[in-house]
Parts: sequence; structure tokens; C-alpha cells
Amino acid sequence: MAAGDGDLKLGTLGSGSKSGSDGSSGSPGGAGAAAEGGGWAAAALALLTGGGEMLLNVALVALVLLGAYRLWVRWGRRGLGAGAGSGEESPAASLPRMKKRDFSLEQLRQYDGSRTPRILLAVNGKVFDVTKGSKFYGPAGPYGIFAGRDASRGLATFCLDKDALRDEYDDLSDLNAVQMESVREWEMQFKEKYDYVGRLLKPGEEPSEYTDEEDTKDHNKQD
Repeated sequence: MAAGDGDLKLGTLGSGSKSGSDGSSGSPGGAGAAAEGGGWAAAALALLTGGGEMLLNVALVALVLLGAYRLWVRWGRRGLGAGAGSGEESPAASLPRMKKRDFSLEQLRQYDGSRTPRILLAVNGKVFDVTKGSKFYGPAGPYGIFAGRDASRGLATFCLDKDALRDEYDDLSDLNAVQMESVREWEMQFKEKYDYVGRLLKPGEEPSEYTDEEDTKDHNKQD
């Protein structure tokens, strides 16, 4: 029913009610007709009012769902890093803390959880020990594809396919500003949850020599 039609019918019902009341002030039948007309008008008004409230409620629910979806798209993926605390702790508990060092891509691939219990991955040129999150990053984990690899591109694009991985050093130069900001956010998340081990080396770059003092200082910051 169009809004104009509803207003017109409500006006007609109201007019009929008034006329009936005026024309039959002393007649029980006239009073009954007026009451009936008023009842229909009230029912119609309630229906329209209730329908409006229902539409408003539906719109509000839709807005809430849309907002929740957007939050999930932007922030929900943080669960990849935030879930570390609930991962399997036993592999990490049985391993000593890794000394700070830098890695080439080839060296990083040795720590994919299948050749050794320790699991490393790189984000934005930083290498992290994610062994305590082996439930997620181990060979059978949902994000095991990132183990022993540079996960920057996959995390920036939220892609869990092999297409997000590069066999050669990935400088991420083709990512847009939003994706690069996402990479930096992921880097901060991993710094908060996991041990930072060292840098991912560019081709031809020499590894840094870390002293025991630097190694201890860095680990104390994370604790």
C-alpha cells in the first residue's frame, strides 16, 4: 500500500467516524457505527506504525551486520596472530629460545615445522618464531602455508593460496598503500605475540652479527 493511499483511507475512515457520530448522536446504531469506524482507523494506524517500526528494526540489523562484516574484513584476520595464546604450547616448551640471527629465504624454509619442530615465518622483512602457535602454523594448521616462508603478501591480501608466496625475495613493491599498511599492522601483531628472531635478508645482503647482550636485551623487551 502506498503512503498516500494509506493517508487517504485513514482520512476517510476518520471522516466517516466523525460524520456518524454527528449524525447519530442519539442513536445507539449510529454510535456503534462510529465506534466501528474508529476501531478500523486505529487498527490501520497501528498496522502502519508497526510496519514502520519493523522496517526500522530491519534497517538497524542490516547496518549492524554490515558493520560487523567490515570489522571482520579489516580486523578479524588479526585472529591469525591473536590466536597464538591458545595454540599448542608443547613444541615451544621443549625448545630453547632461538638466538637472534638473520635468515636468507633458503635458510628460512628449513623451519617449516616438518623438518624441525621449530616454526619460523617472515613479515615485512622480520623473522618470527611462531612455534608456540604450531596449532595454526604447523604442517596440519590452517595457516601452515606460511611456515618457513615470507608471509607478507599473503597476510596483506588475506590469501592462503600458494599464489601469495614467492620463491624469490619479494620486495612487495606492487602492493598498494592499504595493503602495505596491513603488512605493517601484521608486523606489530606478531611482535606482540611471538619472539622476534632477526631479519629476512635481501639478495646479496650480509647477516648482522648479534652479541649475547643484544640478544638478551631484545628478548627481555618481548617479555
